[in-house]
Amino acid sequence: MKDLKTVVVMPAYNAARTLEQTYKDIPPGSVDEVLLVDDASGDATVEEARRLNIKVFVHPANRGYGGNQKTCYTQALKLGADVVVMLHPDYQYDPTRIPDIVAPIKDGTADLVLGSRLADGKALEGGMPLYKYISNRFLTTFENLVLGQGLSDMGIMGGFSGRIDIFPLF
Repeated sequence: MKDLKTVVVMPAYNAARTLEQTYKDIPPGSVDEVLLVDDASGDATVEEARRLNIKVFVHPANRGYGGNQKTCYTQALKLGADVVVMLHPDYQYDPTRIPDIVAPIKDGTADLVLGSRLADGKALEGGMPLYKYISNRFLTTFENLVLGQGLSDMGIMGGFSGRIDIFPLF
């Protein structure tokens, strides 16, 4: 595997309750840096991230999910990332799968790897709220029709560095 700098970005909004579990389940040695981008949370997300010694970037006003993602990627590139893994700090994605997500990128067989909460049919068992599941199914179906794709989960955990690999995350 290539020695590429891997940065995990966490787009956060009111994630104080689940942040520690998500962060602690990132396999040691699997990433070089972790960055949390807080989107003007009303809870203790920033304080919790700092307590865990996570690098933090704070939006003074809420920019929404898309704005948060843009900041995540921009800041990861400023940190010198070769591979960026987006991991939501709400624990809907299994952080222990990060080595599986980045392996095809590091070995040069993929430029993009997408993780799916829905590929194995266990999203609800894994903790995905019913309203998010229903919304995701609707949006994924619509986006697949528009884009001519067959992805199982358009709300993704991914590694970016071609070929697309899909991994079940629960």
